Amino acid sequence: MGMTFKSAAADAEFTRFVQQAAPSLLRTAWLLCGDEGRAEDLVQDALGKVYLKWGSVRAGRPAAYARRAIVNANTDRQRRRLPEILSSTAPDHSAETPSGLETIHSREVLLAALKKLPNRERQVVVLRYYVDLPEREVAEMLNVSLGSVKSSASRGLATLRASMSEKELRP
Repeated sequence: MGMTFKSAAADAEFTRFVQQAAPSLLRTAWLLCGDEGRAEDLVQDALGKVYLKWGSVRAGRPAAYARRAIVNANTDRQRRRLPEILSSTAPDHSAETPSGLETIHSREVLLAALKKLPNRERQVVVLRYYVDLPEREVAEMLNVSLGSVKSSASRGLATLRASMSEKELRP
């Protein structure tokens, strides 16, 4: 017997939220962790947390709450130093291309470039340029200063550019 909301309307509202937000959350989780299975687990856990708090988060920004849960869970996993396994395919093969990553033609190149980034830089680059969050929101989500977000973004983008240049120069 599963949990139910106090009203069928709230239950239906949560279901609509999941249908709308899950693809974007899954792509974000995949970019953060690099593994489709792990990304699915992160999203499932985050949506479970949103479900439990639906009464208080539904009027606000439930997608932001879910993204933060994904980032936190992924950070916790990396702190436990579990091995990172990168997959060569994204979980969603839609035609949607993130604005900050339009020049990347290959998922394998993207994964290789993201893998080179330290965790904080990867988080900032994904949240800032893929999810398109403002710097201040990224800083709040990661609990770091605005300057830290700016410097992590700068370093992360520089590493990505260098990595992309290396890949383009190789036969």
